[in-house]
Amino acid sequence: MSDTDHGLDPLAHATEEDHPQRIDCVLVAGGLYHDIDFARLELLKLLAEHPEVRTRVFEDYENLDALRDADMIISYTCDVVPSLAAQEVLRDWLDAGGRWYALHGTNSILRLMDDGVWDAPRWAPLMMDLLGSQFVSHPPIAPYTVTVADPSHPLVKGVEPFETTDELYHLETHGDLHVLLETENAEEGTGFREAADAPGTHPVFYLKPRGKGGVLYNTLGHCRGHYDLQPMAPWWPTLDRCAWDLPVFYDLLRRGIGWLKDREPA
Repeated sequence: MSDTDHGLDPLAHATEEDHPQRIDCVLVAGGLYHDIDFARLELLKLLAEHPEVRTRVFEDYENLDALRDADMIISYTCDVVPSLAAQEVLRDWLDAGGRWYALHGTNSILRLMDDGVWDAPRWAPLMMDLLGSQFVSHPPIAPYTVTVADPSHPLVKGVEPFETTDELYHLETHGDLHVLLETENAEEGTGFREAADAPGTHPVFYLKPRGKGGVLYNTLGHCRGHYDLQPMAPWWPTLDRCAWDLPVFYDLLRRGIGWLKDREPA
């Protein structure tokens, strides 16, 4: 310790209003066929709008101590399946009051079959029960309209129906969901084993309560860069940003982060 006089103690008159309590966030960003670098950076920029949020970033869910210690979790993944041990930690963490904002392909398990068709094996039933859904298929990326299912809910209050060009997720749902945004699909999910089941109404933005906590799921937000289809293809000709091009998507991301921060203190 130095004996140098640094003047008045800067903490002497500090109040909680001056320095809100630290919030520890775990961001899981990893997986296949998406521009994970872009999504990770955009999410970190949004989290940086909240100086009290300190974020650790992982490519998977296997740092169990980080999950246990987190005040909130955000995930943007594709085909990243937690081990059973990690799923059980996530279950207990949600039961105790944790809040998890799950984005886009978090609920995906993908396997390319010998006939060239994609399958969505049901290999992680606990994970999908926690999330409230499992990805099954999507039609080709094309414009579709997202409508508001519960306009009175604070997470979507003031949000108007909007059009996006994105992957329209055909979901197998699990448990009671509080659907906030939804969409209608009239097309089959091209290239997927269960493509014929895709037409119908599908949640886009929903809450899945769990114990004292819960999951907020947003299926929007596909993104792909030129190199993100490797090893299937060395180069993808377009830079796909989909809902990331829309201000309303960033509004939903910010609202979701606000919801995460509003959890009851442990």
